[in-house]
Parts: sequence; structure tokens; C-alpha cells
Amino acid sequence: MNLLVINLDKGIFLPGSPSLARLKEYSQLVDRIFVIVWTKEKENPIIFDDKLFIYPTNSCCRLAYYFDSFKIAKKILAEQKIDLIFTQDPFETGLAGWRIAKKNKIRLQLQIHTDFLSPYFGQESLFNRMRVCLGKFLIRRADVFRVVSARIKKSLVARGIAPEKIFVLPIFVDIKKFKATPISINLKQKYPQFDFIILMASRLSKEKNIGLAIDAMARIIKNYPKTGLVIVGSGAQKENLKFKIKNLKLQDSVRLEPWTEDLASYYKSADMFLLTSNYEGWGLAIVEAMASGCLVLMTDVGCAGELLEDQQNGLVIPVGNRQKLEEAIIKLRTDNDLAARLKKMAQEAIGNLAGKEEYLRRYKESWQQSSSINSN
Repeated sequence: MNLLVINLDKGIFLPGSPSLARLKEYSQLVDRIFVIVWTKEKENPIIFDDKLFIYPTNSCCRLAYYFDSFKIAKKILAEQKIDLIFTQDPFETGLAGWRIAKKNKIRLQLQIHTDFLSPYFGQESLFNRMRVCLGKFLIRRADVFRVVSARIKKSLVARGIAPEKIFVLPIFVDIKKFKATPISINLKQKYPQFDFIILMASRLSKEKNIGLAIDAMARIIKNYPKTGLVIVGSGAQKENLKFKIKNLKLQDSVRLEPWTEDLASYYKSADMFLLTSNYEGWGLAIVEAMASGCLVLMTDVGCAGELLEDQQNGLVIPVGNRQKLEEAIIKLRTDNDLAARLKKMAQEAIGNLAGKEEYLRRYKESWQQSSSINSN
């Protein structure tokens, strides 16, 4: 089986990158994988083991990605029989993949990592609203789908997509690695002034709604002054968040830290992990936090209701509800028996996730079944 992939991840060209390592693993599951990566930097093609072929577009601008993909795909298809095309998203790469698949009568699998049919996604910006329109156009034309959560599958089914065409396969997390990683940075030692540390770790972007957590902290510290919020990340919202922290006079209670690759230490030494996103496809950080033994509170997005169930192995609150957020934080801070039970049950839930071999087997199965499912 030969696959053609259209990809956005420029990190593939970094030596030793996880992105490249994943593609090498995937290439061992099929005959050959040909990957077209949208780049503006001048990168060199990568060939691995005569099974993985990675071609940068080296485009002059973003618009050229689309047309350069056609040129590279044409050369590949002149020499190789491609059984399936899959794209990294149902937007720009999806459009290119659909045109190539349609012209050459090849089946198309759209991969959907973002809950773009959530109303919050479209409300975020004009660009996102345009993407929603494009995504709705493409899901009616793709043959099959790989999505990262049952939540996204449900939204596609509601749009008329047959359930058997949708494969749910979350993003892989090496659970054993997080469990085995020792604590090298202890938040309790780093911030001894706090007796309860809430951790957030993500891009500092609008959809993460980190400002909601900061607003909640302004109320919580009135009764629990030793509560601390540590926010780890970088992104476009950093200056806005710094201004909010200063405006609410929370400099002593809320700390912004740059991104770190040692998140396992942070998860293991925090009292609680918090996610306040308006939408998520799955929620990678939730899995990592649970694997590290950290108590989790999240909004009703992504893996909520699937991996993390309210009152069973964590707490789930409505999106954007500050009052419910404050109540849930106080509940987890004061009810030690509840916290212990939720953490225990979280360890059981995380143990049910697929290991590496099982994950790769299911990934291969999604490709194989994509070639046989009736697209009508």
C-alpha cells in the first residue's frame, strides 16, 4: 500500500524531531509513504529506508503551497501507484488533497484534529469562519475520516457523515514515559509560598481562554490566599495575559513561565492541572497530566466525557463558566477524599489507552479500511 500525505509540519526537517520519528514508524506499516510538506524555507528532501520520501514545497509564499503541491504530486503519481491520500487538516491541505484525489481518482482521508464544528471555533475570527466553510465543503467530498475524539465523530455524524466512514484514533501519548520520568523541577520547592498549585500548560492563544482562569483566581485568593496558578507556555496572548495579571493585582498569585520540555516534572509536582479551552480536538495535555498522576479539571471539550468523565476521574465544567470554575477549584482544594478518588480512577482510565504497538496497528487498520469502505 502506498500513501500520499500533505503535511504542514515543518518540524519534520529538524534533526531528531518527533515528527520525523513518527513518519519513520508509519513508513514501516505500508509499502511506501510520500509526504509533501508546505515550506517556505529551502529544505532538502528526505529519503529513509526506501520507504519514506519527504518533499518540501520550498514555496515563495503561502498561496504557492497549493500549486507547488500539485507539481510534486504529479511527479510522484507519474512513477508510483498511490492507494490513499490523507491530509493533515480539513482546510488548506484538505483542499489540495481533494483536488489531487479527484483528478487522479484516488481515495481521500481527511484527518481532523480540531473541533472546527464547535460554535466557539467560528466565533474566534473571520479566518476561522472561512475555514469552517471550507471544512464543511470538504467533509461532503472526502471518502473517509480519521478524527481524534468521539466528540468530533459525533459532530460529523450530525452533518450527515456515515459513522462507518469515521475512525476515532486519539493522539498517541507515551504513558510509560510520563510515569517513569523523575521530578527534576519541583513546583512546591520553587514556589513555597503556595500551598495549592494549579498548573496550566499550553499555547497562549485565544481559544485556550486562559484569562478565565486568571479571573477566577482573583476571587479564589480572597478566601484561599496561598493558592497559586502557574501558566507555562508561549504565544500571541502573552502580553494580554500579563496585563490582566497586573490589572487584577495578581502578580504574587499567578506566574507566567516559558514553555518547557520537562512538563512531566510540572504535572507531578502540581496539585491540579487546569484546562479552560473553548474547544479542543482531544487534549494532549490532559492525557499527559493524568499519566503523571495529576488531578484534572477541564472544560467540556475534547476528551471530556470520553477519557475524562465528570465526577469519575476528574471534574468537567461548562465552557466559559467562571462561577463553575471557581466552585470546582475550591471543591478539589478542600475535599481531599474526592481528590484522592479522582486521581485513583484517572490512573485506571489512562491504563486503557493504546500502547505504541496497538496504536500503530490501529493506524494501519484505518488506512486499510479506508481503501475498502464504500464512499457513496
